[in-house]
Amino acid sequence: MRPNAVLEVDLSALARNFHALSVIAGAPVHPVVKADAYGLGAGPVAKRLLTEGARAFFVARAAEGERLRAAVGPAPDIYVLDGCVPGTEATLRAAVLWPVLNQPEQLVAWRAAGGGTCGVQIDTGMNRLGFRPEDAPEPFPGLALVMSHLACADAPDEPMNRHQRDVFAAVAEYYPGAIRSFANSGGVFLGPEFAFDAVRPGMSLYGGGPEGRPDARLAAVGTFRAPVLQVREVPAGESLGYSRGFVAERPVRVATVGAGYADGVLRNYGPRGQVALNGELRPLLGRVSMDVCAVDVTGLEVAVGDMAELFGSLRRIDDQAAAAGTIAYELQTSVTARVPRLYR
Repeated sequence: MRPNAVLEVDLSALARNFHALSVIAGAPVHPVVKADAYGLGAGPVAKRLLTEGARAFFVARAAEGERLRAAVGPAPDIYVLDGCVPGTEATLRAAVLWPVLNQPEQLVAWRAAGGGTCGVQIDTGMNRLGFRPEDAPEPFPGLALVMSHLACADAPDEPMNRHQRDVFAAVAEYYPGAIRSFANSGGVFLGPEFAFDAVRPGMSLYGGGPEGRPDARLAAVGTFRAPVLQVREVPAGESLGYSRGFVAERPVRVATVGAGYADGVLRNYGPRGQVALNGELRPLLGRVSMDVCAVDVTGLEVAVGDMAELFGSLRRIDDQAAAAGTIAYELQTSVTARVPRLYR
């Protein structure tokens, strides 16, 4: 029996994006698979990327790295962006995870735990994680990676991009032999001078565009679909949904689709959101409920069981995110565990 909603993951599209990003950057791609590969499933995603040539992955938490190591085995390098957080030392060492150290205390803790291979993050202006440039540690044994993170990569004309790049280049000279990684998804598209030795795309691997808009060079990887549960005629003057979120000014045909905010359909979708249904983009109506949402199908041939696409190749995730007033990252990671992932 088909589930009420499903997130289909196209691993071949993922592979195409992986290779496309490497060509665009002119550098190896080290995929970011934190947050369960942005909701798509870190194990299946990383396994496919391994077969495509990926050799290093990034996660955020030690627990994520531990699960990933169990899924992919001993071959790839796995970096933990949180670094050596107190209490995670044993997990890092047992699972052969490499912390990206972010402050002097983490460097001390990692050395106290026995040291070994690790990375260092330099804060070049984002003021989130990392050593400030003037506090960058002296080179030390085991340092395999030096990285930073762009704050405004989705805005190519933002002067801060170049400023961060130049600061990073200067600090990275302190660490000859360490892999230099600077560009995130958006940074891949800023030009080869931003690529350094390896790039770290996340959302662009999964089909999100570099400027919050679809990019023809990237294929949709996740497709979020749900079935039509009921089709009804709503007369003019009547309303539908909570708080009379939509009032019909004319007779309207409405399909109730089996996915709501408990599945990851953000309430902010309505009234600007659209779904792809039987070859057409159709607007959502009224407020999204916990388990269902309503779609205007006036004049469209629709039957119970037809599948509506919340995002995917027909309704691109960047467009749907913009309609909800958010970004593709939040939209994809909002698809809940209630929705099964199907891989093809």
